[in-house]
This record gives sequence, C-alpha cells and structure tokens, in this order.
Amino acid sequence: MDSQQRFERGLAIRKEVLGAEYVDASLRGADDFTREMQQLVTEYAWGEIWSRPGLSRRDRSLLNLGMLTALNRPHELRLHVRGALTNGITKDEIKEALMQSAVYCGVPAALDSIRVAREVFAELKV
Repeated sequence: MDSQQRFERGLAIRKEVLGAEYVDASLRGADDFTREMQQLVTEYAWGEIWSRPGLSRRDRSLLNLGMLTALNRPHELRLHVRGALTNGITKDEIKEALMQSAVYCGVPAALDSIRVAREVFAELKV
C-alpha cells in the first residue's frame, strides 16, 4: 500500500471516529507549518495503526482515554471522548476507564480528564 492509499484509508477512519466536520476543519485549517503534521497523523496514526485488525476501534478508544489521561492532553482527550462514544463506549465505561487511570496515572491527571469528559457529555447532551 502506498502513502496516498494509507492517507485515504486513514482519512476515512479518522472521519468515522472523530467526525467529518472536525477532520475537514483540521485539514482546511492546515498551513505551511502544520500541513505535514496533518498528513503524518492521518496517514500513520489513522491509516496504519487504527486500521490494524488486532484491536477493535472500541478497544483502541479505551486505550486512548487512558494514555491521553496519563499524558495529560485535554485537547486530544476531548476529541477521543467523542470518538469513544462514537465507537460504542458508554458514559459509565468512560468513567470507569478514567477511574482506573487515576490509580495508574495519578489523581490530578484523572480529575482533569473527568472534567473534560463531563464537558463533552454536556455538549453532546449524553
């Protein structure tokens, strides 16, 4: 598979998980400085890793919630809470994932993630 095919596959998955509106805005907003990063993320994170058969999208979403909590990346967590809901993870399951993250990643990081998730739930009326 060549780079363009991987990008197209990644673009489709990225839109399915995060929403076409968000992804299209990210790509439209790319400039000379950020365009290559958008290409890399779409091609490799989404086209290469998210398309692998070894884990379901649901499982990948749960992993991302824990990893983004550990890294304390609220902007990305916000996107992936939405993606987790899209991938069939319930509000209660998200809460449990973040509770478990508190033990392994630290309470302050998990508290921030709980706040972000609650904001997303309110925005989406979940």
